[in-house]
Amino acid sequence: MLNPDFPFSYDHYLAHPAGLGSVPAAAYGTEVAVIGGGLSGLVAAYELMKMGLKPVIFEADQIGGRLRTASFPGAPDVTADLGGMRFPVSGRAFYHYVDLLGLSTEAFPNPLAEATSSTVIELAGKRHYATTEAELPEFFREVARAWKDAVNDGAAFSQMQDAIRARDTRRIKELWNALVPELDEETFYGFIAGSASFRKAGFGHREAFGQVGFGTGGWDTDFPNSILEILRVVYTDADDGHRSISGGAQRLPEALWRDTPSGLEFWPEGTSLSSLHAGSPRGAVAKIARAGDGSLEITERWGRVQRFAAVVSTCQSWLLSTRINTEESLFAAPMWTAIERSHYMQSSKTFVMVDRPFWKDIDPATGRETMSMTLTDRLNRATYLLDNGPDKPAVILLSYTWNDDALKWLALSAEERVELMLHSLAQIYPGVDIASHIVGAPITVSWEADPNFMGAFKANLPGHYRYQQRLFTHFAQDGLPDSQRGIFLAGDDVSWTAGWADGAVTTALNAVWGVVRHLGGTSAEGNPGPGELLPEIGPMSLD
Repeated sequence: MLNPDFPFSYDHYLAHPAGLGSVPAAAYGTEVAVIGGGLSGLVAAYELMKMGLKPVIFEADQIGGRLRTASFPGAPDVTADLGGMRFPVSGRAFYHYVDLLGLSTEAFPNPLAEATSSTVIELAGKRHYATTEAELPEFFREVARAWKDAVNDGAAFSQMQDAIRARDTRRIKELWNALVPELDEETFYGFIAGSASFRKAGFGHREAFGQVGFGTGGWDTDFPNSILEILRVVYTDADDGHRSISGGAQRLPEALWRDTPSGLEFWPEGTSLSSLHAGSPRGAVAKIARAGDGSLEITERWGRVQRFAAVVSTCQSWLLSTRINTEESLFAAPMWTAIERSHYMQSSKTFVMVDRPFWKDIDPATGRETMSMTLTDRLNRATYLLDNGPDKPAVILLSYTWNDDALKWLALSAEERVELMLHSLAQIYPGVDIASHIVGAPITVSWEADPNFMGAFKANLPGHYRYQQRLFTHFAQDGLPDSQRGIFLAGDDVSWTAGWADGAVTTALNAVWGVVRHLGGTSAEGNPGPGELLPEIGPMSLD
């Protein structure tokens, strides 16, 4: 995921034997507040600890953030990933930590993926069964070709992918900097509707593209978003080659919390983030302010106050104004505008546990599997089948929806959601009694209803490039007045690839670089950090 806005090789940076940098010995043990115990907060805290600093993590709920894994009652080994669940292999900064911590992964059963034995696409009441893409009707291949032609003709897709594979930063920036001014104010839908290939194909092809999409399924809920958001995904293959973490995505932040890395500065062997916190992070943050001595003062929900030399805020940016009383002078007015203009996607998932992977039973009348991974224009939109092995309890993600489709479920209970989803699936699979296989209570989530998140992830609207540039580059603070230094933003919504865990990791590394510099430290010799290369290959300015 070598992002065209800032094509910095974070995977090479992490793998360098010299490490990420160091702070002066006088700074060892300095406490740095980390707000949020999700993946970004844990990565930042982990790397700061390795350098001899003392991260203090504040978490309002549980370690993991939106890498949240739930177990079904009475079956702790049968899990459902409520947030991030599939991670592209191109996210190499993310996989650096997956591999470092020895976590195993497995192919995720996306539509028509190699790990998916069959897929059903049902649109306008017509059902299409396929085990490979070649088995779909020609119409769907026409849709795929129209999309491929649109991004090649209007966004230099093949040229950009070649440059990314070669890590040719000069060429990446040349191509991208020409596209940004042209496309910043264009919606995803406007881009495809205006393309020669989709104009020629007609509305039916655009409609099917929205319902079925590419890679992971239908993308019409993204149609109002900036086309730049979509290009960042497809250029870097973030929509393909997905794997899941065995046992659930939350295992990664939990492993970072417990791990005892070797070769620590200052701290004795056996030190972990957990041990530095006596086994539990601090509570929710109520207020952030500048203290009289220039330090940053954190007030917890129940009144405890502590001062810090630096703060890394990894919570979703809206929370800095809606849930945390953040002193206004800590950010310039344009930064507050960028924070407030963040546009979050809603997301809903509903899971049930079933007695076994019954969908693999072969229908004697058709010779096909009883049920398949399903894409549909009905309420469910996407249904995934998650197998734990023959004759073992399995999981069905009955519905995975976004934005307007997710809001349709918001007011309904888990049981009501399941009833409606089963009704829709019964129209696609008449005669298949899914309910008879369900065991126990369903698990559901609507991220927009969680006050600690208020949405699943950010997706920029047209014209938001300037806001994203301000958020992303804020970690380089040499040009800021003293009153605005020392607080660093991180998290996937600060990244250019919001919604992908790789962005949570890379912005955490940016914040680590910023903290180290703020405390008088430097990058490792021969391994320049993101701040050193920001002037050379950083995001262009539209102002």
